[in-house]
Amino acid sequence: MKKLLSFVVLLGITLHNVAAVKHSLRYFRTATYGVPGFPEFVAVATINEVQMGYYDSNIKTVKPKQDWMMKLFEKNPNHLKWYSQRCLQSQHVFKADMNSLKQRLNLTEGPYTLQIMNGCEWDEETGEIRGYNQYGYNGEDILALDLKNLTWTALKPQAVLTKLTWDTEKARLEHNKKFCIYICPDWLKRYVNHGRSFLQKKERPSVSLLQRTPTSMLTCHATGFYPESADVFWRRDGEEIHEGVEKGEILANNDGTFQMSVEFNVSSVQPEDWKRYDCVFKFSGFKDDIIIKLDKSTIRTNWGKGCFNPLYTDKSLKINK
Repeated sequence: MKKLLSFVVLLGITLHNVAAVKHSLRYFRTATYGVPGFPEFVAVATINEVQMGYYDSNIKTVKPKQDWMMKLFEKNPNHLKWYSQRCLQSQHVFKADMNSLKQRLNLTEGPYTLQIMNGCEWDEETGEIRGYNQYGYNGEDILALDLKNLTWTALKPQAVLTKLTWDTEKARLEHNKKFCIYICPDWLKRYVNHGRSFLQKKERPSVSLLQRTPTSMLTCHATGFYPESADVFWRRDGEEIHEGVEKGEILANNDGTFQMSVEFNVSSVQPEDWKRYDCVFKFSGFKDDIIIKLDKSTIRTNWGKGCFNPLYTDKSLKINK
């Protein structure tokens, strides 16, 4: 559900590691009221956590975000038309749902944000299918659909009345089940087969050490890697350390690759001990780790000779054979 709630920042979708044989198709829809500079309705679709389509109430049409998806829509224009019509329909439904939830949750002042994340996961190796349909309101999880029992689960006391009402809407429940368990997996398999060369690509990252000021945290930043099953961490004498370390989340780049950073309080390390430390990028798609030794000559800054450039690839990095 964390993915759903973080979507309010628009495209800042939190990403999680997924095994190579597992695939996901997720739809994130957000309706807002009183949020300056944000469309009243936004919809985003992702495959394996990579954005494939975008819609908002300003542009009023679905925009494919990957070349291979655009080619698929060119071959199946009715599929793209269906998405656009569905988004427009959802825009109106969300407005009604928001007004209803405002009353049931006793909310009087804005801004308001209503979110839904639904979709499915498919394990290509075992054939297992898992569907989900979840709601969030103003940054809190409120409702989740139990597809096995076809009932809603109220995650907040204020949502109980909505849960009881929605439990009586049998046609809607059956529609949600059909989509999550049958239609969504069918589309997911089609999309994976069509875009397999992109979805199964493996790209190594650029890795660099960055520091804004002489006293700030030292950042080990990796960007441009794919897939997302990766980790970045600091070591001392070959052992991972956690004290003085702040690890960031894996985030999506605009080109479908990913980035990740981990910060280290280097000011706590004596100069003579620097050689004992290094930053490691561990990538499940490759046998070798990328290792950058802690050395002042490799740190990129915006206060010294170096140029603060997150896309810089450190020339002195070594590959651990």
